Amino acid sequence: MSLQLFDDLVCGIDEAGRGPLAGSVVAAAVILDPARPIAGLNDSKKLSAAKREALAPEIREKALAWCVAEASVAEIDRLNILHATMLAMQRAVAGLAVAPLRALVDGNRCPKLAVPAEAVVKGDGKVACIAAASILAKTARDEAMLDLHRQYPEYGFDRHMGYPTADHLERLRQHGPSPIHRRSFGPVKLLLAQAELF
Repeated sequence: MSLQLFDDLVCGIDEAGRGPLAGSVVAAAVILDPARPIAGLNDSKKLSAAKREALAPEIREKALAWCVAEASVAEIDRLNILHATMLAMQRAVAGLAVAPLRALVDGNRCPKLAVPAEAVVKGDGKVACIAAASILAKTARDEAMLDLHRQYPEYGFDRHMGYPTADHLERLRQHGPSPIHRRSFGPVKLLLAQAELF
């Protein structure tokens, strides 16, 4: 599949980690260099973990600029996941070493930015710079969750990355929420409410 490329300074923006019950939400912004193409870019969810891990350093090396940023669990619980995601995206764009002329954002909403921004539904499978951002966001978040697994091995974050799998929900019931679980998310909120009853 050939992804759409651009010659001007356009940054692609994508996030990882909106759905999990634990950990930060991570966003990445990438401005690709048309003179240094990267083969194999695609929606990070359609790539194997090994392929993502191989592409991430190549993206960081060849891109004109890139930045990965996050919004914390506390910010997610305070702002809600949508606003926290937009905040992470704003931080990623603000952290770029080269200022983009415009931005293309995966999905159907754009954060408020200093440059024109356009939402592209399923953009991570259509636009190269968004695909690159999706890979950087996903690999950075997975690495962060593996670090959290070492701190909280009883939850099995190395397997489900915080997503609400049956295994994660069972471990959550067994051990109760950890400090890095999102209190505002339904299954965690329900457990905390039940704990207050006893």
